[in-house]
Order: sequence, then structure tokens, then C-alpha cells
Amino acid sequence: MTKEKTADSPLPQDQEEPVLQSILIVDDEEDVFYSFQRFLEEFPVRTFSAKSGEEALKLLKTQAVDVIIMDIRMGKKSGLETLKEIRKLFPQQVVVIMTAYGTCQTAIEAMKMGAYDYILKPFNMIELKSVITKALEASKLTKEVSSQAFPANAFDSRSLHIIGKSAPMQQVYKLIGQVAPTNATVLIVGESGSGKELVARAIYQYSLRANKPFIAINCAAIPENLLESELFGHERGSFTGAMAQRIGKFEQGDGGTVFLDEIGEMPISTQAKILRVLQEGEFSRLGSNEPIKTDVRIIAATNKDLAAAVAKREFRADLFYRLNVVKISLPPLRERVEDIPDLIDHFLAKHRRYLPNAPTCISSQAMRSLLAYHWPGNIRELENVIQRAMVLATSATIQNCHLPEEIQAAEKKKYFKEKSGKGGPAGGLDFLVQEIVGSDLRDHRLETLKSLLHRIYTQVLEECEGDESKAKRILGFHSAWVNTLK
Repeated sequence: MTKEKTADSPLPQDQEEPVLQSILIVDDEEDVFYSFQRFLEEFPVRTFSAKSGEEALKLLKTQAVDVIIMDIRMGKKSGLETLKEIRKLFPQQVVVIMTAYGTCQTAIEAMKMGAYDYILKPFNMIELKSVITKALEASKLTKEVSSQAFPANAFDSRSLHIIGKSAPMQQVYKLIGQVAPTNATVLIVGESGSGKELVARAIYQYSLRANKPFIAINCAAIPENLLESELFGHERGSFTGAMAQRIGKFEQGDGGTVFLDEIGEMPISTQAKILRVLQEGEFSRLGSNEPIKTDVRIIAATNKDLAAAVAKREFRADLFYRLNVVKISLPPLRERVEDIPDLIDHFLAKHRRYLPNAPTCISSQAMRSLLAYHWPGNIRELENVIQRAMVLATSATIQNCHLPEEIQAAEKKKYFKEKSGKGGPAGGLDFLVQEIVGSDLRDHRLETLKSLLHRIYTQVLEECEGDESKAKRILGFHSAWVNTLK
């Protein structure tokens, strides 16, 4: 099925009709095509449709199109399978994947196979328009550029535990998919506990080096006098205690990937030798001047601002520029709050393997507290909190009381903070009363709260020398509140 747009009036004889770009919509739901057809009316394009991957491949053999927008879940042949075949037959083809399942595996696989981009259902119309505009422009620019399909590897995506469907994480997945099949050096930056090593392992597992070693080294955990020996190895007798020759991590990882975690903590003297590995692909063991060739891909990670460290001469500028070829910035957990429920489900399932009688769900109140907390320790802190709660819980549900006190109080603090600009502290007091009234012991607790507030109001009133207006203003009390306290 096709739709062509025509000009309102004929063109002069000496002027050729402009060639319209074309878009192929591949989806097994016919309504999707009609929706796109209406949406694309503002674009000067021809539109085609296909109800399956097989039908799309058949059409492409007789009809060239500029952009393909394809669903990932269809009948017999999935969008990813179809994408793989399209990339083999038409390596220049611009393909946008659409999916309702925004997992990291889907995103990374799509980008790794050469998809231009992917969009999530239900569509954000502004984002969809932007993606289509850029895809059409990219089609023009890539007409003369050849690209190759990336061969699939045997990696089981179920072993990759990067959780999150938020917009910041979708951008991370796209970068992983684009950089993984290359040999480019990658710098991963993010706060402690944000999942930098998981991203490094994802890059490795989706790379062409996935069948070679992955060597991870925490530069902050190894004493300075031992770090060089760990990285480069040493000869017998090179220093006190060197009783035998030692093979270093760069030698062990030849052909594979070396992950340098917390590289911002690496001593300046060691940084110079890392630079040599990046520039020359060689190093020497301690106690030897003989160069050893190595073919490793370096992925580095840090929670420090390396640019600021360079300015303070705490980090080598030349090494920073060598590492910062592709930079992946991981968002802190507080900037991807919508991912917390999925992360909690993952941690509950993970730790139930070792705690068979542990809880299987979490109460709505506990979830509200977890969503309101600011998570300075990021995902690592969240996992520890969930594991602790699973140990303390005595039923099938994690309750608010099983969480640390600072997290239990997070929702109330957030509410008071929001209300401070909307009616003052009185809004926060209303919130407390509603919470107490809703409990089984509402009558007793409400009287206790009234008694406490009466004492507070009386003391503040004395400090204000009996000026009720001033006391109410300080406490943020409404007149109705004061009348109940007298």
C-alpha cells in the first residue's frame, strides 16, 4: 500500500518535480500504518506499509525507501531478525525500531545491529517528529557511506543486569550499542554505585572481543606500590619479595578488554605507562626493559571530574584525552526515579535465591518512601536496603518499618518540602493527621497529636507574649487548627 503526495499546481516544463523521500512502516497492526499515514501528512514523503518482516524484505527488493520504521514484535519474524537481514542486503538503509519494551537488551541489540534509532510506544509526538526528521536527513547523508552489519555473538542477554527504561538510560543503551562493536576507548563517568562496571561489561559482552578475557581492576583498591605489578607484571628479583616472575593484567588480557575502575585514583607515575599502552600497544614488566606487545581494549571509569583533576595537575592531560574518546555518563538514581520499581523487582528476585522464605513484594507505603529518598549511594545502596529489608521482614511483604529510619522519613520530608511553598507547614501537619487518622489506632493517636500540638502552640504563644497572629504565623497554623487546640 502506498500514498503519494502531489503538488497543487503543475511545475514549469523546464523544472523537474522534486524527488520525495519515502518511509516504509512495518507493523502487523494495520491501525498503526493509518496512524503514521496521518501523522506523516506534514512531511513531504511517500509512505509504504508492510505487515511482516517477510513482506518488508520482499518490498525492499523492488522498491528503495529512505527510512524504515519497524515494530520489534511481529508474527514469525521479529523486528530484530528482519533488521539483521536488512543490514546484510542493504547496508546503507536507515532503520528506526519502535517498541513497547524499552529494555537495555532491546536497545543495545538494535543499535548494535545498525539501527539508526529506536522509539518507545506509546509515542511522544514531539520526539517522534524529531526522530523522523533526523532519520530522513541521515538517509540523505549516508547515501555515499557504506556500513557493515555487526555479526551477532553468542552472548545471552539474560545475563546482563542493567535495569531501567527511563529516558537517561535509553541514551546509555544507545551509546553501548554503537560503541560496543568498535575498538574505541571508552570513559564511563558516574557517581559511586551507579553501575559503571555493569556498563563496561555490557560493552565487552556486545563487542567482537566477547570470546576473549575481560579483566577488571579497581585502581583505588590496590596499594600504589603494588598497582604497577598488578597491571604490567614483574621479573623475579625486581623488588623485595619478588620471588618469581609475575604476568600482569595487560598480558593476561591480550586480545580482550581491560576495565580500569576508579582510574582517577591512579598515581601519576602509573598513568604514564597506561598512556604508552594506549599509544604504542606495549609495556614492560617491572625489572625489565624488554617491551611486550599487547592488543587490549581499555575501558575506564571514574566518579571524579577528570577535567578538573587535569586543571589541578592531579591527572595527566594527555591520558585524559586518550581515554575520553567515547564518554558515557551514567545518571544518578535520583535522576531516574521511574526505574526504582523495576530495580526493586530485580533485587527481590535476585536475593530470593539465597533467602527462599523472603518477601516477594513491597507495600505501597514502603514504595513511596523509597521513591522519595535521594539515594546518595545510588543503585548499590538500593540493593543493600532491599536485601536488609528482606532479612528483617517477617511476612511476604516488605513494610515501611523494615526500611532504615532515614528512608522511612523520606516521604514526610519530601511532603513538607513541597508544602513549604504551598500553604506553609500547615499542609505538612494536615498530611500527618491524615496519616494518623487512617491508622487502626486513629482515635488514640489523634488525641496524642492534639496534645503535643497544644503544648507546642502554648509554648510559642508564650514566646510571642500572647500574640496569637504571630504564633499562628510562626507555626503555619490555620485558625481552624488553633480552635481545636484551645
